[in-house]
Amino acid sequence: MNNTFTMAGVMGWPVAHSRSPAIHNHWIRQYNLNGAYGLFPVNPNHLEAAIRGIQALGLAGCNITIPHKVEAMKFMDWVDPLAQRMGAINTIVVQPDGTLHGFNNDGFGFLESLHEAQPGWHAGAGPTVILGAGGAARAIVVSLMDAGATEIRLLNRTRSKADELAQEFGTPVAAYDWSERHEALTGAALLINTTNQGMHGQPALDIELTQLPTTALVSDAIYIPLETSLLATARLRGNTTVNGLGMLLHQARPAFRAWFGVMPEVTPELHQAIIKTF
Repeated sequence: MNNTFTMAGVMGWPVAHSRSPAIHNHWIRQYNLNGAYGLFPVNPNHLEAAIRGIQALGLAGCNITIPHKVEAMKFMDWVDPLAQRMGAINTIVVQPDGTLHGFNNDGFGFLESLHEAQPGWHAGAGPTVILGAGGAARAIVVSLMDAGATEIRLLNRTRSKADELAQEFGTPVAAYDWSERHEALTGAALLINTTNQGMHGQPALDIELTQLPTTALVSDAIYIPLETSLLATARLRGNTTVNGLGMLLHQARPAFRAWFGVMPEVTPELHQAIIKTF
């Protein structure tokens, strides 16, 4: 490695709660790199100016988080086709010629978290049930389709949003009514919660797991708390469970590689370091 100082960060509004600095700075120390990763609170009204300033400030790039993940696409010189299908970006990489390229690593992070929890898991193992139809659900749907999923049952409290995604992506995605969520679990190999139900300060997810096979993998995109009521219930009945921390950690890896030149590992030490920030 050369002695060039490399700087990156995360833009959001608000952004003080982000664990990204703790993740990336942990890796910078682990691999003995000359760089830093910071927080950039960016008001939505100033997003374009902030993004235009990335290259001018000499940054290697930036993560993009809520509420900028869709709007930021407008200011890219090029957007990765996968990110286009997901309809959002979470990573900007400054190219050698100064142009800005946008990527979305959320789906990568999600799939890696499943493999971490269950190394033999594969998308074609059986039906997947996804609760929620927002940005996280969209990224996960695209990733599962690309990984070979043959049936994705999508349920959202507002049925029309699930219908829109199902119509856009077609087979293997089908929308169901929220009232059918208990029965939709029949024969499923994977259950994913992408709603905010179960998050700290939110009501628990209202779902009965009676119809869910105990062989199914149960994933919750939430990581505060680390074990939601959904995951606790699933674990007690024998299901393998995955919280949202793995997705958070793994989605950061491709961005770190793009900026700092090293593909980092997700280690138990990193898990513990981030858990201490909760």
